[in-house]
Amino acid sequence: MIRVRWLGHSTVVIDLDGTRVLTDPLLRNHVGLLRRVTPAPRADDWAGIDAILLSHLHLDHADVASLRQLPATPVLVSPSIAQWLVDRGIPGTPIGSDWHPVPGPPGTRVRLVPAEHHARPLPGRPVDAHGFLLRSASGTVWFAGDTAAYPMMQRLPDWAGGTIDVALLPIHGWGPRLSAGHLDAEGAADVCRLVRPRFVVPIHYGTLHPVGLNLRRLDWMHSPADLFAQSLPALAPETTLVQLAAMGPAWSMPPA
Repeated sequence: MIRVRWLGHSTVVIDLDGTRVLTDPLLRNHVGLLRRVTPAPRADDWAGIDAILLSHLHLDHADVASLRQLPATPVLVSPSIAQWLVDRGIPGTPIGSDWHPVPGPPGTRVRLVPAEHHARPLPGRPVDAHGFLLRSASGTVWFAGDTAAYPMMQRLPDWAGGTIDVALLPIHGWGPRLSAGHLDAEGAADVCRLVRPRFVVPIHYGTLHPVGLNLRRLDWMHSPADLFAQSLPALAPETTLVQLAAMGPAWSMPPA
């Protein structure tokens, strides 16, 4: 069984055959100058997680205050990020591009995959970014983190050992304009053409906005979902769109 629940931005609860994983936890109403338009998750929303996947150290993905709400949960990351977390009292657990067992019930494995997201370095934080592949008996999930398209991306099914069943793919960001290292809605649809996942769940849009914007004109937050839904059938007709609401119900992948 593979089940996915989107908690907003890049925070997703993934259940794979009894193992529960949380991605890029942002569990507060705000981080820095960014504010949520969706409700913040509550403890019940992430209860029972076995591990955290942390893609990179930008503030909207690596919120230290949120990570400290999960004090005993291993955070699976690249080695340089693991040391940064350990220095702050957070249980960073380094993994690499080989398959590693996920803490929790046996049978689920994880590995790093590349991400093209090295713009906007933050002082004192390693400039390192990755996505993740998760594999269990029921199938494979790709959590892309933040990334632009990159030449090796079409090799993701090879790295996964077969078809990717569910892709968690960013389609925008937290402002009207995207900086380098991001996918927009049309770019994300084209990535589905390259990678050919069975299902795609769009994330990383419609949740955060900077303080000071005109809150009556936030159409840029929600229009990427419509554009992605329009672009996907033309560019990747073999991929089925799974449109989730932030903080809404979970979706379970149907059998192959």
